[in-house]
Amino acid sequence: MNWGNKLLLVFASFALFIGFMVYKCINTKFDLVSKDYYKDELRYQDKIDGQNNAAKISELQINQNNDFVTVVFPIEQKGQKADGEIYFYCPDNEKKDKHFPLATDADGKQVVDKKEVGKGIYKLKITWNIGAKKFYSEKDIKIS
Repeated sequence: MNWGNKLLLVFASFALFIGFMVYKCINTKFDLVSKDYYKDELRYQDKIDGQNNAAKISELQINQNNDFVTVVFPIEQKGQKADGEIYFYCPDNEKKDKHFPLATDADGKQVVDKKEVGKGIYKLKITWNIGAKKFYSEKDIKIS
């Protein structure tokens, strides 16, 4: 094989490699953080205020066993009526994202079945209101 054929083989290999990379780039799926990203960004101050309010009370506790994820709200808020939601945000697959309305028991606990959520790494985003005061907390959680 002479140098001309080798050069042609290198250029052909390079062209095939570039073609393969273009194909992979076109078919890669990208999930956005939120479909309403800009609208959510405008309401970001509410999240900051909620985090500041949550920092003034004891921390949320997240417990897991084989079947359930239990969210235990601060003892200071036990017995108070809270409205809000628990959001399991999966960064790598938006189809795994789950929203649950807040429905705590008398002890300030909410139990979520792991079968409803599915296995994976999640960012648990909890938003709740007691009266006019808003609270917000985020925790990383791995469900296996």
